[in-house]
Amino acid sequence: MKNKIRAAALAAILGITLIGCGNTQSTVGTGNGADTENVSETESADGEYKYGKIDIPGKDGSLCGAPIYIAYEKGFFAEEGFDVSLISADFETRKIGLNNGTIPIVNGDFQFFPSIEEGIKVKVADGLHNGCIKFVVRPDSDISTPEDLKGKKIGVDEIGGTPHQVASVWLEKAGISALPGDGEVTFLPFSDGNLELEALKSGDIDVAALWDPFGSVAEKEGRGKIIFDLSTDPTFAGKYCCFLYVSNKVLEEKPEEAAALLRAYRKAQDWIAKNPEETVDIIASKGYSSIEDKELALELIKSYEYPTEEDRAANKQSVYDDVSYFATELHNIGYLKGEPDVFSKDIYTEIDVTLGQ
Repeated sequence: MKNKIRAAALAAILGITLIGCGNTQSTVGTGNGADTENVSETESADGEYKYGKIDIPGKDGSLCGAPIYIAYEKGFFAEEGFDVSLISADFETRKIGLNNGTIPIVNGDFQFFPSIEEGIKVKVADGLHNGCIKFVVRPDSDISTPEDLKGKKIGVDEIGGTPHQVASVWLEKAGISALPGDGEVTFLPFSDGNLELEALKSGDIDVAALWDPFGSVAEKEGRGKIIFDLSTDPTFAGKYCCFLYVSNKVLEEKPEEAAALLRAYRKAQDWIAKNPEETVDIIASKGYSSIEDKELALELIKSYEYPTEEDRAANKQSVYDDVSYFATELHNIGYLKGEPDVFSKDIYTEIDVTLGQ
């Protein structure tokens, strides 16, 4: 009954635009993203692409998009038969593209789950990386635990967004209600991470729940203190927070293409894990994200724990288990209406990556 009440109370809140992992452009050092022109990847050796041209959203400026940038720049998409154009795409554009197959794949976090339950025709096909959200308080604050947040104001990028969901799970597991009607905490939305940090400094909020790199930059500059790190907190550590979502239409009608895309992403993930310094250099030099502090960017890239080929061979991390875990947690706080086990089995698919080879 409690979950039903929560679901009803949050129904209106969840009727908002959802974009997913790193939905705001980011600058490692200042917080302002870089944009790049649409470009077409270098042709394969014989001048032809097995699967032709495709569009992939990959211009949001986030470090979370590193596998897209690297698969593009290192030629992994081309090796697998794709002439890729990186595009800018908001959630509505992604939803339409995924539903009709014109956008075959996107990366996003578990913020996508409620939207999938509401009808977006995609499947989770793989895990992308761990971590990427931090909670920051003022340097002199005595707040350090979720229990300390009772009666406090928490800044987020959007109500219903991933930082909001993460904070809600963190609070609820500590016995603090995140439901607006209970009044135990107050969430306030900010359109920009820098504005959120300004509100923290002025005392308008007590905690800022932020996408990377805002929290890390604030701490490094002495403007804040991190009390929660998604990549290390026991509730979330060692779990994929971001996944690869593949269009159902592509899965059903072009399974070999889906497998080839997954191979390209996996090559990129493996390369990033083994070459983090060069990854940062490529992202900075090509303008995918405006990086002013390469040391910090390197620290963040490493903290995301991109899986290597060896990790996958050893089954180091289960994508389905992580999908099921977050589905259960979101169900417990009313963000998902259906049974989490049923939902997890419905949205997850395991692709045979050898198809088409």
